[in-house]
Amino acid sequence: MEKVKVGIIGCGKVSDLHAAALKNVPEARFAAVCSRSPEKAGKYAERYGVQGFCDVGEMVARGGVEAVIVCTPHPAHRDAAVAAARAGAHVLVEKPLASSLRDCDDMLAAAKEAGVKLGLVCQRRFYAPVQRMRRAIDEGKIGAPALGVVTMLGWRDEKYYASDPWRGQWRSEGGGVLVNQAPHQLDLLQWFMGPVDTLYGAWSNLNHPYIEVEDSAVAVIRFKNGALGNVLVSNSQKPGLFGKVHVHGQNGASVGVQTDGGAMFIAGMTSVLEPPVNDLWTVPGEEDLLEQWKKQDSALFNGLPDATGHYFQLQIGDFLRAVIEDRPPLVTGDDGRRTVEIFTAIYRAQRTGAPVRFPLAPEAADQDYGQYAAMPLK
Repeated sequence: MEKVKVGIIGCGKVSDLHAAALKNVPEARFAAVCSRSPEKAGKYAERYGVQGFCDVGEMVARGGVEAVIVCTPHPAHRDAAVAAARAGAHVLVEKPLASSLRDCDDMLAAAKEAGVKLGLVCQRRFYAPVQRMRRAIDEGKIGAPALGVVTMLGWRDEKYYASDPWRGQWRSEGGGVLVNQAPHQLDLLQWFMGPVDTLYGAWSNLNHPYIEVEDSAVAVIRFKNGALGNVLVSNSQKPGLFGKVHVHGQNGASVGVQTDGGAMFIAGMTSVLEPPVNDLWTVPGEEDLLEQWKKQDSALFNGLPDATGHYFQLQIGDFLRAVIEDRPPLVTGDDGRRTVEIFTAIYRAQRTGAPVRFPLAPEAADQDYGQYAAMPLK
């Protein structure tokens, strides 16, 4: 089997999940790691038996790396991805693609110019109940999607925000729940519903006075196909409840998934506690299948030795096969930009007090985040 030499950029908590997953991806040969810190790069390289580097271009050239996984903090995604692409490596980026549209556009342009793949880590697309929803929509079982709903209620405590110095700050994280926890559900919403036309949104910090960024946000969406959407995401509910994406169709039928349940997953700190399951299914003639699928999906999840790693393996495998087969990965860089566009529109709507029309272009001086995003409603 053809193998792709892979390097990891960044040595934070999530990078360990990718390193472990790479060991079980048939198409991967884990070869190198890159960190700005020589000490971190050295220790990481020794732990996983790979080469350590402090420069992305050098890692690609000297290490023979053909694809990289970017695991740095969000505002640093752009520099790592652009450097890797310009050096000739394919690039898979941890979510979100970036914390600003300007960074997204720079990454997409660099990948296009270099002729390399740019993909995004959204492993929840590979969940069986999510795939089941997508097939039902594609096969017209609910008619045209008419209403899409995201509800993500979770909890992040002070210990979580203190676990890394970049968490909870506009400049070092780029945002709060919208940028860090919600991108998975926002990705599924736009994957199911299609492009956004107009969005109105608002955000707040309800009960986390020790951070700068938002812990809760809401949005009302009109999609270009005329469908409507609603988003409610929050890190303010103890101990953490669920993440759900529901799609209601024009023929009255509905399909839905609970992607996350119980205490919410924190990369490198906790594991996924509850299996992803379809929690809503009213397709005519298939209503009785819901309990069967729940049992089936729960048995699969509970039978995995490492459920979290399993879905990272599926995502990485798809990306590397896309490199080998010269096709787009399931989750592309353009998909990643669309998610950044959604949370950017919520920040803009808060700042201006007006609905935001799509598509969005970057604004000058990084006005979409930082102290600008924190400005009060006018």
